[in-house]
Amino acid sequence: MKKTLQNIYLSLIIFLLYAPIVTLVVLSFNNSKTRAKWGGFTGKWYISLFQNEQIMSALYTTLVIALLSALIATLIGTAAAIGIQGMKRKSRTIAMGITNIPMLNADIVTGISLMLLFIAVGSGLKYLGINFSLGFATVLIAHITFNIPYVILSVMPKLKQTKRSTYEAALDLGASPIYAFFKVVFPDILPGVFSGFLLAFTMSLDDFVITHFTKGPGVDTLSTKIYSEVRKGIKPEMYALSTLLFVSVLILLILINVSPNKKGSTDKTLNVKKSQKAVHFVLRKVVPAIMAVVVIAGGIFYSSKEDLSGTNQVIVYNWGEYLDDESYWRFPWLLTTYTYVGYFKQYVYTPMYEYFLETGDERYRLPNPLTTDYE
Repeated sequence: MKKTLQNIYLSLIIFLLYAPIVTLVVLSFNNSKTRAKWGGFTGKWYISLFQNEQIMSALYTTLVIALLSALIATLIGTAAAIGIQGMKRKSRTIAMGITNIPMLNADIVTGISLMLLFIAVGSGLKYLGINFSLGFATVLIAHITFNIPYVILSVMPKLKQTKRSTYEAALDLGASPIYAFFKVVFPDILPGVFSGFLLAFTMSLDDFVITHFTKGPGVDTLSTKIYSEVRKGIKPEMYALSTLLFVSVLILLILINVSPNKKGSTDKTLNVKKSQKAVHFVLRKVVPAIMAVVVIAGGIFYSSKEDLSGTNQVIVYNWGEYLDDESYWRFPWLLTTYTYVGYFKQYVYTPMYEYFLETGDERYRLPNPLTTDYE
């Protein structure tokens, strides 16, 4: 009975976790745009996805930012962890407390504070004749900033496990400090450094809030691009994109966890052992290297086609919030030529009509927006 309940509980958890993903995958192959019925099997949404240059550019921008921020954050975080480990106990406790604050802080607070900092720095540099605005560089700096504490958190336990006496013995034998570090200390902390890199890479891929506040016009990552597309309406291409992301993560997990079967290896021939080592080398070394090369090459290709630093194009969805009352009467053609009827009705026409009802100001006397056909 107990085992049956355990199996039911496990099945329920698996169902809750993977049922939405299975639904997403099935809808990505649905020939119909509606989610209410099955229109037949098709792969046209994947073809349409790869033909969408905006989404592909956002994909490669995301990967380039994730790789660069993870690499730079790993270097800075590892150096910071080594420096913190060399401090006295009290100073080390204070430094680790300061380091942990960004991880405990809300993402929206970090995003807004970084945005305000970049705007202030840009205003200061403008007096020096240097143009600095929100764009690719600010997103990269922001990702490096919030990734560094996670790298420090991953490297510190490995540093605590190392024996300082071994490092000092290498110095006594005539090794230089740098040589002794890379030959004695670094191999011991390498698993922590690698874990910190993977954690930073994952956090950068998953981020939305900080990217949303620090990106400039013309710069989009997958998270911000999907958000803007969903606001316009959910398209089947988004199902295909989400499915590809899930499959990519699944393949990476399989590659990381695949290892040759060592059980009974004494009974196998030398050729079998060599083939196992070859497969292990290909799966664990060659495939990730090829994926990294493809990502970097794709990022360079798309960055050459589209400026990643941003453009002068500004997209305003609710432009009624940015105009004062007098602007509507200086430009009366806005009342008749605005094509996005829903936004106009919600953010311009209805507020003006309500203001007329409250104040009785005849300048704002307009037909009732609830009964007027704008189209």
